[in-house]
Amino acid sequence: MKTERVTISTSDGSFGAYVARPDGDAKGPAVVVLQEIFGINKTMREVADGLAGQGYVAICPDLFWRIEPGIDITDKQMEEAFKLFGQFDVAKGLGDIQATIDHIRKDPQVNGKVGAVGYCLGGLLAYLTALRTNIDAAVGYYGVGIETQLDDAATLKTPLMLHIAEEDGFVPKAAQDQVKAALGKLPNVEIHSYPGRDHAFTRLGGDHYHAADAATAGARTLAFFKKTIG
Repeated sequence: MKTERVTISTSDGSFGAYVARPDGDAKGPAVVVLQEIFGINKTMREVADGLAGQGYVAICPDLFWRIEPGIDITDKQMEEAFKLFGQFDVAKGLGDIQATIDHIRKDPQVNGKVGAVGYCLGGLLAYLTALRTNIDAAVGYYGVGIETQLDDAATLKTPLMLHIAEEDGFVPKAAQDQVKAALGKLPNVEIHSYPGRDHAFTRLGGDHYHAADAATAGARTLAFFKKTIG
């Protein structure tokens, strides 16, 4: 595996991204890794590294660059993280995600197929990326606020997988039910619920980490990407 930092340009300015590549020069699909509210931190880099180990070119864009470039904090700094979350512009963030997709699609090691996977804030963004960009497939883990973005959910055509923690402290049961009702019947959507799990149950070292369910969710995600982007 090889890693690097790249710069992506937009009409508003430039931002950085972390890239993890599989060994060798063979072409394959790419996956955009959409951050939690902690920036491109060790957890997000490890997600990208893991995807590279599975043969994907993984790219994690700095979506907080308009607030402050290079944010790299942990779940022990929640006050700062929530402040960043409150300042984040979702619409502009989606523009940056599209710029990231366009950038990585042109990469010499990428065959043109691009998926996305996101966690927490990134889980919401994964859903919106499926809905409003030209991504080929997307996976969202414990997305916060999806229930507020369902007005045009029926127009979703891109393959989408959602992982829902049934005891998520940031996503009440009523919100989960709204998401399931709006998206669960769409033929291109897979929703998996995890009884007893709380927010961030796949974050290694986190307070709610659950190894068995994290492994199950990870296997489902890889199978989904294998089916949708190769």
